[in-house]
Formats: sequence, C-alpha cells, structure tokens
Amino acid sequence: MTSSPLSTVIIAQKRGTALGITSICSANPFVLETSFAHARANEIPLLIESTCNQVNQFGGYTGQTPEQFMTALKQLAEKHGFPKERLQVGGDHLGPNPWRDEAAERAMEKSRTLVEAYVVAGYTKLHIDTSMKCADDGERPLSTEIIARRAADLAQIAEASYQKMGNPGPAPHYVIGTEVPAPGGVDDEEEGPPAVTSTQSVEETITTTRDAFRKLGLEAAWERVIAVVVQPGVEYGNESLFDYDAAEAGPLSEFIKGVTGLVFEAHSTDYQTKTALREMVRDQFAILKVGPALTFAFREAVFALADIEEIWRAGSWVSHIREVIDDVMIANPKYWRSYYPGNEQQQAYARQFSLSDRIRYYWPAPEIETALQLLLNNLAANPIPLPLLSQFLPEQFRAVRDGNLRNESRALIQHKISAVLDDYAFACGFPTRFDS
Repeated sequence: MTSSPLSTVIIAQKRGTALGITSICSANPFVLETSFAHARANEIPLLIESTCNQVNQFGGYTGQTPEQFMTALKQLAEKHGFPKERLQVGGDHLGPNPWRDEAAERAMEKSRTLVEAYVVAGYTKLHIDTSMKCADDGERPLSTEIIARRAADLAQIAEASYQKMGNPGPAPHYVIGTEVPAPGGVDDEEEGPPAVTSTQSVEETITTTRDAFRKLGLEAAWERVIAVVVQPGVEYGNESLFDYDAAEAGPLSEFIKGVTGLVFEAHSTDYQTKTALREMVRDQFAILKVGPALTFAFREAVFALADIEEIWRAGSWVSHIREVIDDVMIANPKYWRSYYPGNEQQQAYARQFSLSDRIRYYWPAPEIETALQLLLNNLAANPIPLPLLSQFLPEQFRAVRDGNLRNESRALIQHKISAVLDDYAFACGFPTRFDS
C-alpha cells in the first residue's frame, strides 16, 4: 500500500495500534482555515473531504467544482506551510445522490462525470455511494447486487481517469458502503438510537462489492479499498444525541479485526464526547467523519460576536447578521424545510440553533457574507471589552487571559472551532497543545 496518512492508519490498526484520522467534511472557509492551522501547529495529518452535494461538476451548493475546491486547499496548504505529504483530499458519497430524482442511467452518467472530475482534480480518497434509489428504481430498496454493480461502474471510471492522467501520484483509495440516513442528515427527530449495522450485512456488502469489482477486472482497485461505512449506533437530530455504545458495536469491531486491510469509516460522529470518539478508534472505527459540529461551533462564535457587537456599539451600522441569515433561509427554504418540523416558532428556533446546523448551507449567500464581513470589521474597529468577552465567549476569554489567544474576532472564531478538532485529534491518538 502506497504511503499516505490513510495507509498509515490502516497499517497501524491492523497491527493493534488505536490510530485514527479525522475526516473533515466541510467547505466552510473558516473551518478549512482553522483545520490547516490546527494540523500545522500540532504536526498531525489532515484529511479534508467534500460531498457530492457541496462540490460537483455543476458547482454544488458551494458553487465550487472539484478543481476549484482542490485549488483552494492547495492555496491554504501553501499559506500555512503545510507539508503536502500530510494532506489527503477525499470525495464523500460520490454517486447519484444529487440527481436521484432522475432516471437511474441519467443519474449514473452524471455520477461518472462527477467521479472523473474528482480524480482529475487530484482527490485520492473516494467514497463510492450508490445506495440511493433513482426515479425509475421502483418502490423496493435497492438490492446489494445493484448497489455493488453501480459502485464498481464508478470505480472503473475512477481507475480509467487516473490512468488517462498518466499516474500522476498515488492511486485512489476507495471506501464502500453507506450509513443511514443518506448524506445531509436525518429528516426528523429519531425516536431512539439507530440500529447498529449487522455483521452479516457488512460481510454481504464486502463480498458482493468485491465480486462486482472483479467482474470488471478491477482487482488492483479492490486492493485499494480501505474502509467500509457502517452505522455504529451514533447519530444526532435537531436536539437529540445518540452516543456510541461499545458493547452494542462490539460484534462489528470483532468482525473487522479479522478482515485484512479494511477498517470502518464512521459518519455522523458529530457531538460525540472525546472519550466516545477514542473508544470508536480503539474499536477500528478508524476514520471519523465530522462536519456539522465544526460549522455549529463556527455559528456559535459568530452569534456570540453578534451579541457583543449589538451591546458594545449598538446602532444602525450593526450587522444584524442573525436576522440576515434568517431572512435568507426563509426566502430559500430548500435546505431546511424538510428537516425542521413543527410550527413557525419551532422552525424559527431550529433554523438558528439545531444540532443539524442547516445554516451551513447558507453561509456562501452574498447577503450573509456581506453581513459577516461587516460584523468582523465592526469588532476590529471597536475591540471587544474583556467583560463582554467573558460573558459570551468564556473559554476564549480564559485563553486570552492566559496569553494563548489574541482578542481578535477571527482568532476567537478559530479557537472555538479548534476545540472540536482537539477532541478528534485526541480520539485519533494525536495529542494537541491544549490537551490537559
């Protein structure tokens, strides 16, 4: 296996060392900036991923193609002096999900173009997810055979695209399987914790997908399948959190220990405790995907700064960013309406404070970007008094008082995001500067 941050994790896990890697699934500029700074400061590997909804050949909801997203990451790496050998970039849920309302063949054709664009851009970790039904797939859930056949189809495109480029660098690693729910999160509050994937289901996924790869002559590609996505029983809703239960996930852990070259990739690990995350890595859920928890922390910091802004320099010039965000979300409810049930008051609360953090889809809106810049400019011109910093950002206040943090808005936001990254670094076996 070619040396990379991911291959290092796989080899360590199979030798009995509880090493993991955080998969940062976000296109938020503040999250990405903080992730590079955090990884550079702590000398740890960095895995950044974009989903098929965030970044695709049509721009996704961020407006970025895979090539544009990769260019932005390279610029951040150069800015922070981040070693290229410690950076890995992945694509998540690559498949027909953005086009599942179309006929299967049309959706798959767009998926092929998507995968090719990711490979050509230089992504080296590809989660192939063809589990969603398309418009003409009928009422029954897709069979494992159909899912596997479509996954192999896309892997074949990835391999051909890589070879067409003249093998410019490491060949792609693949992740197979999916979790419930589909990418984007749960549509409603769960009544209880999600069912842990059965070992029989995992074994069937591995066997069927391996057979589909082999039928297309993709034996070499199969050797680079490094992980399977399963449901370890962790999830979050608008207000609910379901914690990792090592006993419940025990059979999965024991099963994967006996499978050469494969670990688990866990999605929806957001908001788990650092102890639970560490237990997951110990149990070979070695790739921990996180996204909303990072943008939730970003949103918390921005809202705290907005409160400070209004108190410290109230007047017609304040950003009113919370109101701007809500106006934009109401005008375009596409990304939140089906996720936030209830009456108008309940929906208004969820739009701003839900753990599902559907605000993350709206930060690129021009009106919101303008309001955020005004907020930051206002607080740069009027430095935050320590009493207000203590009131609204107490952890950051303590870091400022200890001399570890500048009392400056961008630094305060990054510190808030870094607290989440610290928990994941600890879980993956990498101590950080702020570990107690």
